[in-house]
Amino acid sequence: MAHNNPRIISKTEMPVSEAKWITLKKIKYADQDGTERVWESAERKTRRSTGVDGVAVFAVLRSKTNAFPVSTVVIEQYRPPIDKYIIELPAGLVDEGETVEEAGKRELHEETGYIAGKVLQTTPVTVCDPGMTNANMQLVVVEVTMEDKLLTPEPKLDPGEHIVTKVVEIDKLQATMDDYDKKVFIYR
Repeated sequence: MAHNNPRIISKTEMPVSEAKWITLKKIKYADQDGTERVWESAERKTRRSTGVDGVAVFAVLRSKTNAFPVSTVVIEQYRPPIDKYIIELPAGLVDEGETVEEAGKRELHEETGYIAGKVLQTTPVTVCDPGMTNANMQLVVVEVTMEDKLLTPEPKLDPGEHIVTKVVEIDKLQATMDDYDKKVFIYR
């Protein structure tokens, strides 16, 4: 099987009726002065009853015997909208009937193979680009405890997902991000 660098082949305007994941909205609103204004926005079609679109996971990897330094996991993944590889935390959409914490544990397992134990913290809902989209997310911090040495389990990737898992010592996380910055990676 040939391994190529991913690349954009073409970009075309897409009718909203063909979009599976997002839609465009024209918002009419009255500003603080009472002036009627118009705003254009992209909205996810995937929001479920929780009101939260997605989850990102910060996993704290520990050894019961202190066989390795406390670490975390980041992933490398090509993202077509920006045509670059990015460094990000494991993340994904929240499914119907699933809590944000359950989604976080599921996404961590699917994208990295690690199985989360205790949820240490869940952040409030955050937005990234509120001038363009209503997309939101929550960060879930989980603990992954191993009996002894650091394990590197196999992820459970969907077809078309090409994710590289990297374990990083928490004490070296900033230096690792600085190294990625020199390689022209983008963080999310």
